[in-house]
Amino acid sequence: MITYIKILIDSPEFLAQLIINGLLVGAIFALIAYGLALIWGVMDIINFAQGEMVIFGGYITYTLFYQFGIHPILTIPIVAVLLFVFGLFIYKTVIYRLLGEKDIFITILATFGLAILMQQLMQAIFGPDIVTANPELGMQFLFDGALIISNIQLVSFIIAVFVAIVLFVVMKYSRLGQTIRATSQNPRAARILGINIDRVYANTFAINAALCGIGGSLVVMIWAIHPFIGLVYTFRSFFIVILAGLGNFMGIIFTGMGISAFENVTGFIIGAEFQAAVIFCLLVIILITRSIRARKKRQYIQ
Repeated sequence: MITYIKILIDSPEFLAQLIINGLLVGAIFALIAYGLALIWGVMDIINFAQGEMVIFGGYITYTLFYQFGIHPILTIPIVAVLLFVFGLFIYKTVIYRLLGEKDIFITILATFGLAILMQQLMQAIFGPDIVTANPELGMQFLFDGALIISNIQLVSFIIAVFVAIVLFVVMKYSRLGQTIRATSQNPRAARILGINIDRVYANTFAINAALCGIGGSLVVMIWAIHPFIGLVYTFRSFFIVILAGLGNFMGIIFTGMGISAFENVTGFIIGAEFQAAVIFCLLVIILITRSIRARKKRQYIQ
């Protein structure tokens, strides 16, 4: 470990490489996390099948690329539409039954069961093999080769930022966005004003699924996927939302990018096999810290 830290100190350009790579792909994680924050804030549902939806979107891109010859980047709008429809289906069959459930563990168990079901279905349909959809866009060499940036990471960052801007505009200025925000603030008042709450919830969950699909398309172009890797993306999204807070759009973006950069650096220092473990450990520490603070606050009030 000390040797790797010394390498980063002696080679600041390598440290910059790790940070830049983390920031570029962090935008994808932020996009997925915002979908989780959206349904959590509006519907009070924690979706533990979030990562499986990401992987499902990746498999669709992979299939369209290798079976039908569509370039992976061109599959993104197709995947978004398909996952939107898939999200509506999941809402109508599973999620709407969980609305209003006071015990949050019931929703967690239900969506976790959905995640396991999706894992098994993806294994049965696509097989257990590790797959990727390399668009072969090449590299960018900067500062005489001191920094190397993958073009697909740069393109993915641009796409993620573009989708985030479109989502922000839709949520702030469109009729759909206004009804979603009104429902999240006071569902009962929104219903009295004539807003179809069930339709709002269905559209919200479908938008989340579409964001997961877009994220999955980008993920499969950068890394490899398999049916059982979705849990990593679920917990990473959960950690970003916990750290940034619900409803904090910009906070989720910066947190996602920052966590990704931190994960890259620590992964180099302690080993790539422990990279995901860093996020899990940080999540546990933050949850314990907040639990202790909440307990002290309750004792102070009493």
